[in-house]
Amino acid sequence: METSIDRRRILVARRMPEATIARARAEFDAVVADHDMSAAEVIKACRTHGTEAILTGKKAGYTAADIALLPESVKVIANPSAGYEHMNAAAAQARGIIVTNAPDGLTDCTADFTMLLILAACRRAAEYQAIMREGWRQYFGLPDMLGVKVGGSRLGIVGMGRIGRAVAQRARAFGMVIHYHNRTPLPPALAQGAVYHASLERLLPHADILSLNLPGGSGTLMTAETFALLPRGAVFVNAARGSLVDEDALIAALKSGQLFAAGLDVFRREPDFDERLARLPNVFLTPHMGSATVATRNQMGFDALDNIAAVLAGRPPLNPV
Repeated sequence: METSIDRRRILVARRMPEATIARARAEFDAVVADHDMSAAEVIKACRTHGTEAILTGKKAGYTAADIALLPESVKVIANPSAGYEHMNAAAAQARGIIVTNAPDGLTDCTADFTMLLILAACRRAAEYQAIMREGWRQYFGLPDMLGVKVGGSRLGIVGMGRIGRAVAQRARAFGMVIHYHNRTPLPPALAQGAVYHASLERLLPHADILSLNLPGGSGTLMTAETFALLPRGAVFVNAARGSLVDEDALIAALKSGQLFAAGLDVFRREPDFDERLARLPNVFLTPHMGSATVATRNQMGFDALDNIAAVLAGRPPLNPV
């Protein structure tokens, strides 16, 4: 007898919040990993269990060779995040495997977190915290430990997709003037007065604060040459992808004063990031936590399960890549 649609076989191949796991077990015949599985482990599990859908993560990798080894039973690979550059989506699609992502659930919290990075970098939060944790016994006068005023500053946003627009919305509440670079200009209803620049190089001289809000896979955008185009004393924040930044150039810009400060949630290598950044007092660092709220992480998992349910029911996916 054919398995009913709500008990189709799926593999949850990464650690997920309890709410996601509970729903996966309630709605599907789910094998749930207790760690983030490698591609080899995923392939083995899929072959063992006749898996039809994979809820996956970036640790698995999924090269074209990995995709070729997946059994014919696999119909969909669902990513619970916006990014999917960790896998060869084209190879999966060539085999008839649908690949999905979850671009909506993390928008608000990532935009909130970007504002945290902006405020913390501009107002020297890392340095102030260090002073307090060391006991604060030194008097500071009016000329001492001064930060950068956020209100009225020019915010340059690279990438005006969902998250970039949400950052702009929040920044306007702080009185910031929005400039942006995107592949194409937004219609006026979405731009809401933001000034468009046709290239990154044209944007940078107009950015007192620069925020990256675009997917990975775009190459290294911030180099010694591009950092040099920012006004001296600019602030740089990145809650997008570490691969977009030449970290040697970033460190040099922070040491030289070309950058006043940086707020970083992502790095070229994670979790073994370049610890030279942690030794710079004018860097506020967080361990890739832009979407890390209970509500958002639950929604990311639910979005992945919604895509799986749609595909296994013979419907179009909600978020095909």
